[in-house]
Amino acid sequence: MVRHDEPDPATWWERYGHRLHGVPTRSGERETTVADDGSLRTAHPERQGDEWFTDAGPGADRAEPAGRGPAHLRAFDPDALVRARGPVPDRGWRKILHTASLGRIDPGPSTAQLAAQDRLARVRSHLAGTHRVGVTSLKGGVGKTTVTACLGLALAEHRGDRILALDANPDAGTLADRLTGHSDRTVRDLLDDLAAVDSWTAVSRYTSLAGRLQVLASEQDPAAGEAFTRDEYLRADAALARYFSVMLTDSGTGMVHSAMAGTLDVADSLVVVGAPTVDGAGRASKTLDWLVAHGHGRLVADAVVVLVGRAGREIDAPALREHFAGRCRAVVEVPHDPHLATGGRIDAGRLRPPTWEAFLELAASVAEGFPAHARR
Repeated sequence: MVRHDEPDPATWWERYGHRLHGVPTRSGERETTVADDGSLRTAHPERQGDEWFTDAGPGADRAEPAGRGPAHLRAFDPDALVRARGPVPDRGWRKILHTASLGRIDPGPSTAQLAAQDRLARVRSHLAGTHRVGVTSLKGGVGKTTVTACLGLALAEHRGDRILALDANPDAGTLADRLTGHSDRTVRDLLDDLAAVDSWTAVSRYTSLAGRLQVLASEQDPAAGEAFTRDEYLRADAALARYFSVMLTDSGTGMVHSAMAGTLDVADSLVVVGAPTVDGAGRASKTLDWLVAHGHGRLVADAVVVLVGRAGREIDAPALREHFAGRCRAVVEVPHDPHLATGGRIDAGRLRPPTWEAFLELAASVAEGFPAHARR
């Protein structure tokens, strides 16, 4: 039997008082201490070096040893089990070298590849609710319908939500002809049957499909075109907004027709189309002036200006871009493209790479304006 000497009352506190606070003791036996909250705590000592610590002492403040207790389970990270790999080069000599070496030599992605990945990330910006984009210009023939069509194709290809391109041109617009070639069902038919449009299946009876882009044609009878009024546009918009996340409206030429008033009433953002010419740029600038004069200054400040075509040698393209950049959120230049110049049906696969990249940049610029939270 181990014999323990009785403590000397004169030196007891100096030798044993620390046990009341759970600090080191050289005793190797089970001990009971008083915690800060007044409760008694019994603990087995734990040896560290030549000192003993109880569970209520400094050892309680240290992290659990690896592999023991709930703290270890909380620290488990499944992602840490997989070796991280960077993006694989997808173009040029970097791709050739990576492929030829079976991945042993990885030069990493190029600046162009990283820029393209960033652009797609912007196109896929989160959107809460429905976002309405009006595509407009005072001047006809600058490529407004082309811009609406290609913007819709770019958004629909790289986003997971539903995208609609609506032709609101009162003068037999050609948006559906440029995208699908089908215009037998129009927004007029939708309005006539509006009471029966109560599901996605019902809506899809009035639209045609270009890739993943839904297209709703305008009234094709010029004599009935003026019947598409502001009120009717708003009724169609309210019905369609229940089923689409992004709604693009090709608003037709000019700013004063009735459907244009409805477009501006509900638009969340605008794309203003011009050309890198004196006349085309001047009309785009006058479009912005008109919008500001009629109380749409917020839309102008958040607008994206698109300049379609090749600038002539006598045009100071940087100064033109700077002019619009000072008035709007972004400026995108779309180069001349032979496929678009034909005026026929648009096939995104036949566009030149710089042209498609320009429309992807337009889609990214538009998507950057999407609200992350639903409007109240």
